Amino acid sequence: MKSPKVKLRKAGPDDMSAVHALISELAHYERAPMEVSVTVEELKHDGYVKNMFEVTLAEVEGEVVGMAFYYPRYSTWKGKCIYLEDFIVKIEFRHLGIGKMLFDEVVRYSHAFGAKRLEWQVLNWNELALNFYKKVGAELDDEWINGRMTDTMIEKYIQGK
Repeated sequence: MKSPKVKLRKAGPDDMSAVHALISELAHYERAPMEVSVTVEELKHDGYVKNMFEVTLAEVEGEVVGMAFYYPRYSTWKGKCIYLEDFIVKIEFRHLGIGKMLFDEVVRYSHAFGAKRLEWQVLNWNELALNFYKKVGAELDDEWINGRMTDTMIEKYIQGK
């Protein structure tokens, strides 16, 4: 495939179906398709009523082919940060520079925001992503362990179980 003309733009509420489809595609790639429980309506509400996140879309001839999904967070040590939650390009559009364009846009956004850090997670088996992040000069930290509680775990904790 020759290099297509790519347009980057901010997503709006009407784009949340396409965003949801990309989230599902990423979950499938990461071997966890059953983990996606967020709905299109929740994305619309949380993104455009609650203003909880930003999404930059990549389009080729009007088709959404990739996205970067990110939001502000706060570090008690550093201050304002941006967290890149999801970053995906449809498989048939990979290796065309679209991912780099999306990543560059998030870096520019982080700079304009005054972020002290841009952070993300990457699975330790995802060699393509690991190589991309190494290529852009990112630090890949193997010291910190991720922790989480699901909504069920939170409920059990609150109930004292």
